Amino acid sequence: MTVDGKTTTRNFTPVDFTSREDKLHLFRQRALANAVLIGHTSLKRDNVRLGIPSELQKARKKQGQTPAPIRVIVSDKGKIDNQLNIFQSDISPIIIFSTRRMPAKYQQALRGKATLDLATTQHVDLAAMLRTLRYKYKARTIACEGGPTLFRALLERGLVDQLNLTVAPYLFGGANAPTLTGLSKQFLPISVHCSLTNMRVVGNECFLTYRIKHPRRRSK
Repeated sequence: MTVDGKTTTRNFTPVDFTSREDKLHLFRQRALANAVLIGHTSLKRDNVRLGIPSELQKARKKQGQTPAPIRVIVSDKGKIDNQLNIFQSDISPIIIFSTRRMPAKYQQALRGKATLDLATTQHVDLAAMLRTLRYKYKARTIACEGGPTLFRALLERGLVDQLNLTVAPYLFGGANAPTLTGLSKQFLPISVHCSLTNMRVVGNECFLTYRIKHPRRRSK
């Protein structure tokens, strides 16, 4: 994000204001995960493949892992273009979590390219999705790469354990550019407390790692 907390411009342009080191940092974090998660809006905007460089693939293989993490797309309506770049790469399986709101023609077009997990509810149950990834696909570590709306939804449900944040040396300003938690003017249901576990500075960028503190449940 920028120094003033913006994750993109008001026109939601693809993120290109960070350095090469930040992009390498993203690949390294992605390579640590068993699955990488992205919302449909961010996928459509950035048109990413969610892959990792060959050297990181080799490192994963040496550790007995698959070459790349499972790629996971979240979309309530499911109107996903099967020509997006992610579907042109077979680096790893793709799972789409959506609902029965996904039109039949999209279901037909996507079934040959991805595994569809369609809920009968209006919205994807994010906690149920994570349980499915954990127990059906053996994904213990899941990296969420946005966007802000998906990140906020996970945060509100207490489903985030760690935040990796790069602060870039820019100021965008403007109320219509999203922050880390989206465009909503509403406060989170409860404040989220973070504990800084790592910080490093490379050039003019600051790389931060926070542990999310979850409130302890009181025993009855």
